Amino acid sequence: MHRILLIDDDAQLGGPLTAYFARFDLALECALKPSEGLARLRQGGLDAAILDVMLPEMDGFALCRAIRKESDIPIVMLTARGDVMDRVVGLELGADDYVPKPFEPRELVARIQTVLRRRVAAAPPVAMPDNPDRLTFDGLVVDASTRTAVRQGEALDLTSTEFDLLLLLARSPGKVFHRDDILNHLRGHEADLYTRAVDIVVSRLRKKLEPLDCIKTLRNAGYSLALVRVQG
Repeated sequence: MHRILLIDDDAQLGGPLTAYFARFDLALECALKPSEGLARLRQGGLDAAILDVMLPEMDGFALCRAIRKESDIPIVMLTARGDVMDRVVGLELGADDYVPKPFEPRELVARIQTVLRRRVAAAPPVAMPDNPDRLTFDGLVVDASTRTAVRQGEALDLTSTEFDLLLLLARSPGKVFHRDDILNHLRGHEADLYTRAVDIVVSRLRKKLEPLDCIKTLRNAGYSLALVRVQG
């Protein structure tokens, strides 16, 4: 059973949501304050976190930033309905997805299930026969089986979304992926598409890959990985 942490100061939300999550084999734990949530996250054993934007002590954005300094756990943020800037800021800070408030519990469960599936998804057998999960380039190794990426001998600290984007590009180096195609792949559905989200994740990933200059932008087209596969 996956364990999910909800950090939200609405004490009336946790009980009903916990019961609802249990119907989908998800164990929901609740923290009313960021400090409580951070303490629980540091204990380990959690598979994803849900953060409200409006919180005491610090807002959800500051909390997301604090979590990302310590963990790559999938994060879904609860944002104000229709507030695109909340979504953009959350993604810039490393959130994997968002759900506008007020929300239907089934939608929140679906978003959590999506980020969990991405986290554990195995790569299709598209790599080299001797090691089908390992994609090797000059200066970069992407391993789908362990969900790790190594740049010039240094392991990269990638979020689930960042790794999924890198893996998508690495499977087909040189292929141009349109922004909408990327967003559909990362989110697992076509709801609430906006291309700014893709640009944000690409920017985060590109910065972590430095000094490698391997993600190319093709104006009005999309993105591609400008690396050549080598024997690994």
